[in-house]
This record gives sequence, C-alpha cells and structure tokens, in this order.
Amino acid sequence: MGNKSSKITTSHWGAFNVFVENGRIINTEPFHADPAPPNISQLVPSAVHHSKRIDQPYVRKGWLEKTTSTKRGNDEYVPLAWEDAIDLAAKELIRVKSNFGNEAIFGGSYGWASAGRFHHSQSQLHRFLNSMGGYISSYASYSTGAAQAIIPHVLGLNFHKVTWGEINSWSLIEKHTDNLIIFGGINPKNSQVSMGGSTEHDVSSQFKKFGYAGKKMVSISPQKDDSPNETRWLPINPGTDVALMLAIAHVLETEELADQLFLSKYCSGYELFKKYFLGRDGHFAKTPEWASEETGIDASEIIKLARNMASGRTLISVSWSLQRARYGEHPFWMACVLAAMLGQIGLPGGGIGFGYGAIGNIGKTAKRMQGPLFEQGTNPISDFIPVSRIADMLLNPGRPYNFNGEKRIYPDIKLVYWCGGNPFHHHQDLNRLAKAWQYPETVIVHEPWWTATAKRADIVLPATTQFERSDIGWAKGDPYIFYMPQMIPPVGLAKDDYDIFAELSKKLNCEENFTENQSSEEWIQSIYDKFYMQSKSQGINVADLETLKEKNFERMTIDLDGENYVPFKAFRDDPLKSPLATPTGKIEIYSEKIAKFNYPEIPGHPIFNKPLLDQKFPLRLLSPQPHDKLHSQLQAAAEDITKHAVLVMNPHDAGKRGISKGDLIKIWNSRGSCLATLEIKETIIPGVISLATGAWFSPTKEGLDISGNPNVLTADTGTSDLGQGAAAHNIEVEVEKYQEN
Repeated sequence: MGNKSSKITTSHWGAFNVFVENGRIINTEPFHADPAPPNISQLVPSAVHHSKRIDQPYVRKGWLEKTTSTKRGNDEYVPLAWEDAIDLAAKELIRVKSNFGNEAIFGGSYGWASAGRFHHSQSQLHRFLNSMGGYISSYASYSTGAAQAIIPHVLGLNFHKVTWGEINSWSLIEKHTDNLIIFGGINPKNSQVSMGGSTEHDVSSQFKKFGYAGKKMVSISPQKDDSPNETRWLPINPGTDVALMLAIAHVLETEELADQLFLSKYCSGYELFKKYFLGRDGHFAKTPEWASEETGIDASEIIKLARNMASGRTLISVSWSLQRARYGEHPFWMACVLAAMLGQIGLPGGGIGFGYGAIGNIGKTAKRMQGPLFEQGTNPISDFIPVSRIADMLLNPGRPYNFNGEKRIYPDIKLVYWCGGNPFHHHQDLNRLAKAWQYPETVIVHEPWWTATAKRADIVLPATTQFERSDIGWAKGDPYIFYMPQMIPPVGLAKDDYDIFAELSKKLNCEENFTENQSSEEWIQSIYDKFYMQSKSQGINVADLETLKEKNFERMTIDLDGENYVPFKAFRDDPLKSPLATPTGKIEIYSEKIAKFNYPEIPGHPIFNKPLLDQKFPLRLLSPQPHDKLHSQLQAAAEDITKHAVLVMNPHDAGKRGISKGDLIKIWNSRGSCLATLEIKETIIPGVISLATGAWFSPTKEGLDISGNPNVLTADTGTSDLGQGAAAHNIEVEVEKYQEN
C-alpha cells in the first residue's frame, strides 16, 4: 500500500470513503450503498488541512495581561505550550469554583462536532464538568425548543419520543396515506444530515414513489423548493400557518366534516376551543375569507384543501422551521388539533408527524435501539437555561424570567466552557451576543478551526477532527454501525477532547471520576461491548469490535421494525388502558394547565398572533439550513469556493430595487447588516427573501458582516414565555446594492 490508503468513515451527513497519502487527506468519494450521497464530504480534504486550523494552544493577550483596553473578538493571541495552557485553564477553573461555586460555570456544547459516539464533544465536556462538581446546563435545542415545550402538554409525550417513536414510517405512508399535507416543507437538502449520520439518503426517492402512487401532496411554504417536485406548491405568507389551520378547522366544523366521536372520546377542550375559531363569546370567526387576507391564499383554495383533507387518509406533516419563529408553539399545537378533528390519529398513515425531512433518519423503519454511549454522569446542579437564552443570561444575571410555567432566575456566570460548537453561527442577533460575550470573566474553547467563537475565547485549545482519532459511528434510526479509524496524525499540536479533559482532571483532583482509569481505546472497547450485549439481548446480531475494525462497517438487520408500527395505536384502541401522560389522559386541545400560566401570547388553546413587523423594513427574511455543509462546519473550505453567501429573491422585488443576479447585496435592519450575492428565483414569493445559515460571523469595524450570516439580522427573543425557543424566522429587513467606499 505504501503511503496511500483509503477507509470508510461516517459523519453527520453520512458515510464516505477517505483517501490518504503521506499523512494528508487528498480526496473523498461517496459511500457505494448511498443512493443519493451529499456533496458535503468534498470539502473535507481542504477543511482538515486548512490554514484556519488552530496549530497550538493560545491565550488572549488582554485576558492574560488583565487589561480592559481590548475586547473579545478584537485582540491578539499569545501561543502557549500545552503544559502551560492546561495549567492556566485548570487554575482558572479552580479559582471560579472556589470563589463563586460551580453555579458560576456554564457548559456550552451543541453536539454536532463529530458523529463518533465516544469523541462526542457534548458528552466529553459535560462528563468533565460533572466530575468536578457540576455546571449550569441548557435545555432543548435551537431546532426544536418551542416544540419540546408544547408537545408534552398536548400529547403527553417528550417531543423526541414523538419524532422518533410515535411517527408514521415512510413505508406506512406509502401503503396507507392518501393526502400528505406539508406545512413548512420536507426538504431533501435538510435530510442530508442526521445526528450521528444518515447512511442511505432516500427522501427524494420516497417522494418519487408517492408520486407514482398518485398521492395528493401539498407543500405549504413561502418557497417552492422547500419540498420535492412531486408536491403541489401552495404559497403562503410567512408566519401565517396558524391562520390557515384555523380556517381549515372552520370549514371542517361548519361543513360537518370533523370527527365528533374522536374529539369527544380522545380529546379534551374542543367545545371550548371551538368558540374561538367559530367566532363566539367575543371572538371573530376564523373563516377562509379572513385567512385569505392573512396568508395570501385564496379562500376557495382553503376550502378545497380542507375538503380534500377530510376525503381520505390524511397525514399532516409539520416542519421544525415553523416553531423557529415568534409564537412558534402555536403551529405545532394547532396541527395536532387539525389531526384530531380529522379523527385519524392512531390509524396507519394518518394523524400528525413532526420533522420529516428536517433530519435524515426521521421516518426510517429501522428498529429503535440503544447505541454506543459515553456516559455524561450526573450533574449535581439542577439549574439550567433554555438553550437559546445565552445572551439573556450573560447580560442579565439575577434577572427573573418565565419558562414553561416556572419563575426562574438567570445565573451569574463567571466562566463559559465551550466544546464542539459555534454559538457565533447559530445564535440569534450576533451583535447582541458579541456584547453579552464580554461579561464572563473567562471563556475557554476547544476548536479545530479559528471560528468566530474561537476568536472570542480567552483560552483556545486546539482539538482534533474525527479523522485524527478512532471512534465508533452509529445513529438512531440508521441500520449501519461503523468503526471510524484514525486516518491521519493530529494536525499541528491538536489533542483529542478526552485527552485535554483527562489532563485537566488531574489538576482538579477528579481524574478517576472522569477517566475511570481508562484510555480512549479502552473506553471505545467498553462502550462497544455494552452496545454489543444490549443488541444481543434484543435479538440483533452485530459484529464484535475486532471484527468490525476489520470490516470497517456493518449493515445490521434492523429494518423491519417500523413497517407495521402505528403511532398512538394503543391509545386509540383503549384510551383508558393506555392514556396519554396529560392531565386529562387525552389530547389537550384546551390545556387548563397552560391557561393557569397566564401567558397572554399563549393562553389555554392555540391562537393566531399576527406578526408585528417594523414597516420601515418591507421584506421578510427566512434563514434555512445550507445545502453545502452542516450548520457552519467546513465553512473555512466553503469560503475558498464562494466568497459570499447567496441571497434568494423574487424577480418582482429585485426589479423594484434595480438589482440583478450576481450583484453584491447589503441586507440590513435595526439589528445589523451583512453582504450576500443575489440569486433571483420564481420559487420564492414576493416580499420574502432567503439567506441560508452557515457563514462564519465576520464583522468589519463598522459592523457590516462580510460573510453573509443571517443571524446578524435575526431577533434574540424567545418564541414565548412557554418555550423560550429561538425565533429566527420571519424577520423584517431591507436590501440594496452594495456600494463599496
């Protein structure tokens, strides 16, 4: 073989072949069994060996010299030897712990750094902080924060249980569904990725099958390309999905199409909620004519849609994107109400489904099993914040806030420890976050690259990528298990997160708690052995670790579990024997518990809150996921190919502003401004523009973000006092051709 070799590895966007020569990754090729492999892996060789790799530990000069003249994000860095860097970080952790307690440490990680189950940055960081006495944690995710709050109140289940367990498989949809009604799209672009990886990408092929079968598929979205071509596009104004749903409910009820038996037997509060949408007790009627004014959809189309939904087996699909906006709890709640009115929850191919296409493995028929896991241990500190409230926490220590019926207090954070994520990519209103980021006394970051977050840290510790270490790759809902071999030596002086934390734990006298006296390879062996035994107990045959190393990967025979499993069937068969875990044991169309929270924006039932937008900025911004990378991963390499992000705009809006395809455009509002290259398409409605996330925050001294990160424009506000989720969508902006000075 000489100095050339190749091996299969996996990633959050799936498996691919990696070619190595003389210690460098030179090429990648798609995995042979993937019917529609993403192109993301093409960026790997350039990214891994990029000039933006962090070559050794660094400390921020102003922090080291204890000066206040320079700020995070605008300072020089001093190189350190590893021994000095570990000593410096350890002393700072000890100082903060001794002076303020572990409640002054925030452990930030977002879990997308690597598909490996042992070298999982979130688990590594949280286990280390738990070993040394705990930390302030975060709850939920940016993708599903509002949904994770509302769905337990309505359906009595953890949202992830609904997403991964109580959901119709693609095979059930193919066999039984007549009408697939898609709110917010099912985008094959988004389904490229899944937590831990999606090996066989098949969303597009599923829709081809549905098209051949003659299913009626309607995609309700401001963008046509939010769903495959087989769907019929029903354009809608952003933020008005609840208005449409209420009008559909009005038609179903007034035309006697609602399943009254299901509503009375399996639901609670319908009679009370009915007064709201029918226009009784001081409310106005939510008619198709009213909804037409809000949504931009003709009233006759709304009536036709409602009648079609009642004409056969209907599955309502709701994109995660719908709850990533102000009042994002309502579209998820109202979609559950519509499914209940149709009376098909618990029937094969009917009811409600969340997140199809949001990530790749939702809807797969693979048997649910416990994968290899590096245990995080128990956090002695129970306090937490909703994940998207980081800037609020840093800016307002001690301030009270509402969350899901609780009165909570923001902790006073002195040290932020971040590992495996880039908040200066995914957080809203990055200029506000940049101000908040100045408040902690210390920020420690593990990173392979000089991201915007690394450039705003005090102690920067260079971490390996997945290609510089060995691991096990597995994903929920995926039939593959991978041995991920080390491909190349660590780049520069990078170390594995585990080794960094092991060295720190020695200094903090918690080494045995963290390492249990095991090396990385011993941990990989032990967590795999546990997975091996658990699989055997479930009747699933998997290779032992040595065999897996030789084979590189194995496709397990776990495909058939979802073929016949019908979500909510046990509840439908006997609601008394198998009640939902809600206060009434039923689907809560009206929630007395939520009503008692006294949140004006989210009373005891779904309502339509009309978006209140600053009229100085006439365009509405959507910020979807990128097609060419995972979040902001590999962006360094992507920047080598395209200098600016791409803004999508309707020809009508471009013509009004005298701008053309390929122009460099400035997008701005009261919160910030950024640059992008203009793309003109008929696939987005007038008045709405789209700018994908993923660009690394790169502001000039004047505050103009030259990379094109839409989160310099988004609002850092919670979805509501209930969920406090990220409200990134439907933001008011204006655009103009950029004139360089």
